[in-house]
Amino acid sequence: MSKKSVKVAIAYDFDGTLAPGNMQEHSFIPSLGIDAASFWTEVGDRARVNDMDEILAYMELMLEKAQSKDLPIRKKDFENYGKSIRFFEGVEDYFDRINKYGQDKGIKVEHYIISSGLREFVKGTKIAKHFTNIFASGFKYDANGVATWPALAINYTNKTQYLFRIKKGINNSYDNTEINKHKAENEYPISFHQMIYIGDGETDVPAMKMIKYKGGTAIAVYNPKIRARHNKLSPKQVCKLLIKQNRADFISPADYSENSDLDKIIKLTIDKIAAEIELTKYTI
Repeated sequence: MSKKSVKVAIAYDFDGTLAPGNMQEHSFIPSLGIDAASFWTEVGDRARVNDMDEILAYMELMLEKAQSKDLPIRKKDFENYGKSIRFFEGVEDYFDRINKYGQDKGIKVEHYIISSGLREFVKGTKIAKHFTNIFASGFKYDANGVATWPALAINYTNKTQYLFRIKKGINNSYDNTEINKHKAENEYPISFHQMIYIGDGETDVPAMKMIKYKGGTAIAVYNPKIRARHNKLSPKQVCKLLIKQNRADFISPADYSENSDLDKIIKLTIDKIAAEIELTKYTI
């Protein structure tokens, strides 16, 4: 019988985790001729007035603003916006490095996005090829590829269901039958113990808390260039609170370069998972 391959799944938030700011702020919002703060203020106002999910509010507003400026809203146009997204230090060569590290340990590393941002933007980035799946908010398109309606809105609470989809090997957002089927723990493609979640703050709390509770590892990352201001905590202070509140296991600057703190944490976690798997040989 062939040996079952050992997998480690790393799930990432996107905005503030792999890239600074919100993905819409890199080129989409500037193309509208407005500033990011005004756009997000309008999103918040719309959500409050209509008792509306903020993700749906920003998606609707994106279409309205683009149409008012005669900007195209086809799928390929959104993917083109993704091409301009700039990443944190080390991100672009991180995936090949971490895959090789896992391979040397006898582990296959899989990467996933779980984001409230747009899957179309992520699919247009330089790093899209590295993800087994991109679970992110997205639009429905007509026969001409024009966005017509929100197809999927991922907010901070429903991010957790995608961790279950990863565990069960369900690579879509629509299958609600398979995700509810019960199996023995050893029948799933991957266990929560072999999962790492990397996020940047409070919107990742439910996913981080659940992955910790289930035996996985939660890492909170922050942009060290942003300082506290106007009674608003800095990203680093937010991450420190997540540790204090037992919602994350580790914190680190969002620097994915080789031998950075984050690189070391991820590699040590892979080492730990590999050691725990090896130890199970002596429990029978």
